[in-house]
Amino acid sequence: MLDTHTNPTKLTESAAGERVTSVTHWTDRLFSFRIERPQSFRFRSGEFVMIGLEGDNGKPLLRAYSVASPSWDEELEFYSIKVPDGPLTSKLQLIQPGDRVILRPKPTGTLVLDALLPGKRLYMFATGTGIAPFASLIRDPETYEKFEDVILTHTCRDAAELAYGEALVVDLKHDPLIGAEASEKLVHYTTVTQETHPRRGRITDRLSSGALFTDLCVAPIDPKTDRAMICGSMGLNTDLKCQLNEFGLTEGANNRPAEYVLEKAFVG
Repeated sequence: MLDTHTNPTKLTESAAGERVTSVTHWTDRLFSFRIERPQSFRFRSGEFVMIGLEGDNGKPLLRAYSVASPSWDEELEFYSIKVPDGPLTSKLQLIQPGDRVILRPKPTGTLVLDALLPGKRLYMFATGTGIAPFASLIRDPETYEKFEDVILTHTCRDAAELAYGEALVVDLKHDPLIGAEASEKLVHYTTVTQETHPRRGRITDRLSSGALFTDLCVAPIDPKTDRAMICGSMGLNTDLKCQLNEFGLTEGANNRPAEYVLEKAFVG
């Protein structure tokens, strides 16, 4: 984890937006931050919202970010990649506590529990910063009320990029609110694609080979009992969607709950 106060760049505190309360740089490519939550802001765990900064031309520069904190949290947490030449992330990665981030008050998204039919086991398939909506959902008591088993898979390029999710799960299992249920029901399954690791490779490969089910000691995905959520790159979303269709699952939506859902909003 890197120092959170190494860059002198500062946004004016008079700028419109919500105040940043903390920033953590996990690697040279990934960081998370928390902002104050307006009293009127309501969202469902798993939803995304438009956030951003004031651009050079004075107009807001906004992108869709999943809220990584649960719906009950008094602050809002976000998890982001750093894109050196990205219009927003090149500036957003420089924020420090006390700075201001623009927050649009209209959350939305498909990665919500209401979009899934009742089931026994919930798979959450994430790559990179796609773990953010699941960081919200695994901290929500409703997730454990609705499912007997919750399997969070997280695939990254290297082991260092798994740190955010690993720290989250460790802290969660000691949480006074849902620590006992998380310890009993939550499984964190990680894979790495570009360096040596006990589970090297894409999650799609482990699905197709059956290694995922062998490792977890569970039966293959069954539409009668299993539900899934997907959040990652466009390529991952497409590949996993095809695989889940082959298992017999049907894609759902807010107005049409089914066996799986995927997120279609991306940060650039």
